[in-house]
Amino acid sequence: MQKIIKIEVIGPEPPCARCQAVKRTVEKVAEKVSKQGVNVSIERINILSKDTVAKYGLLFSPAVAVNGKIKCMGRVPTEEEVEKMIFDEVI
Repeated sequence: MQKIIKIEVIGPEPPCARCQAVKRTVEKVAEKVSKQGVNVSIERINILSKDTVAKYGLLFSPAVAVNGKIKCMGRVPTEEEVEKMIFDEVI
């Protein structure tokens, strides 16, 4: 069974340097875990949109949400942290 994990990288538009770093980290980890049968969908979300504020409340960017739950906020997570976020959802 293939598990699909949805990761949202939340930050301003246009993305700041830290938000771009988060997206690159998430993409790198997504590629790595895809070899282990985990399908990761990545979406950039504008932190200033009313929908984002309504869904998640007050946020600090960059932020990372996995399957609709904020997992990291206000900093760039390491590859190991992102991998743990993904595998916590798989189990």
